[in-house]
Amino acid sequence: MKQEINDQEVLLVKEKNESKLRAVKGFDENGKLQTELSNQANAANFLKIEKYGNPLENFFSNFHRQYQNPTEFRFFRVPADLTEKTAVVLEKMLQNPEVPSNKETLSKHEVKPEQYLQKEEKHGKATNLIDENKVDWSQLEKLGISKDFLKNTRNLEPMLNFQKSPDLIPITLKTDNITIHTDARLAFRQDEDGNFKVAVHAVRSKPELDRPYFGVTLTDEDKTNLLQTGNAGRILHPQYKEGETTPVFLSIDKLTNELVAARADKINIPEEIKGTKLNENQRKELAEGRAVFVEGMTARSGKEFSAWLQVDADKRGIGFRFEPRQEQNQNVTDQRPVRIPDSLLEKELTEEQKQKLERRETIYVTGMKDKEGQEFNAYVKINDEKGKLDFYKWNPDKAQSKGTEITPDNNSKTQVAVNSDGKTDEATKHLKEPLVREQVNPTEQQEERRSHSKAHSM
Repeated sequence: MKQEINDQEVLLVKEKNESKLRAVKGFDENGKLQTELSNQANAANFLKIEKYGNPLENFFSNFHRQYQNPTEFRFFRVPADLTEKTAVVLEKMLQNPEVPSNKETLSKHEVKPEQYLQKEEKHGKATNLIDENKVDWSQLEKLGISKDFLKNTRNLEPMLNFQKSPDLIPITLKTDNITIHTDARLAFRQDEDGNFKVAVHAVRSKPELDRPYFGVTLTDEDKTNLLQTGNAGRILHPQYKEGETTPVFLSIDKLTNELVAARADKINIPEEIKGTKLNENQRKELAEGRAVFVEGMTARSGKEFSAWLQVDADKRGIGFRFEPRQEQNQNVTDQRPVRIPDSLLEKELTEEQKQKLERRETIYVTGMKDKEGQEFNAYVKINDEKGKLDFYKWNPDKAQSKGTEITPDNNSKTQVAVNSDGKTDEATKHLKEPLVREQVNPTEQQEERRSHSKAHSM
């Protein structure tokens, strides 16, 4: 037994601005790091590492996936039977880390997460926080969903990391006499036995804002914020247990209209986002649920962009909102806030397109769908006075006069007029089916069906 203990190590972690080292336990149900005081009395709860095996690739892969700024943490490996004593020694050394002897000792014990991430990438391994063997896959089958379907639609990996499915998934609910088809986001949640069941987050017609949220009555400002930005804009204190309140951020799941909360103490406010350092006041505002406007961030493409940042409870982290910053001395009494969407008429917008809209530039969007599901193209620009997006058949920045609202480009003009606006001309007035993209006149098959229908009606 003693030999087994001697062959084990414990992982200690020091968070930035904290002086104490704590022992790592693992991850909680939301994928956040769990720690304990490094007292020997808590040794049974510590995450044990085999000294000559059991590499840490899995642990650091999961850790890196959950935290936006992993550099706020420092990790150290220490002998399992000397955890408490070694922690005390390392804590003293960390007070003067540049002393050569301290630096050498700290270096021997320190673990760099990036080393293990590089190993994982090299060997092509993929790890998840949830063990697939503990998932009740039969529940999914009862909903008409297979594991392969989730994998092929790229919903499985996020779900195996305590996230909801990124997409709405069509499910089937059957009772004795009724079969219900609906869309929902799915997630895995752990039961008392440590196994994972399927949680169904069904689509609601609208957010339930007039009903108290676990004892908290939403103010008019809360409701406005939730509808306009998706976030309440402050810390709320619902009562999940009688006599006990929990500080949370509250947001709306944009796909299901469900109210989603995230415990405030589980959300990490990073010091840096997209290459831009946040000042103390910005971090304070974010921690209190408010939005801050940050400029000079760098996208993956290398281009700079600006956006509003705010804690998004549904994402369990910081969300981006591409809306203009209104200066204090600007006259905005006649303007209404315009929310930059992620997609427009079923066509996903690129980050570049959203940034252009934020800058009040015109974008050209192809492949949007009209009310009949047929594709069309149009120029799009923000209308600040009306607080909405306007569509044009020509580029409004170059034209002498602007087109009318919801007017596609010339190639799609007839199609949208027929499908979305219910209009007809001499060529299309007898048609009873939608036109396809860029269609102006009936096809030969449509003419035959129209003539056949006309003959039967005589």
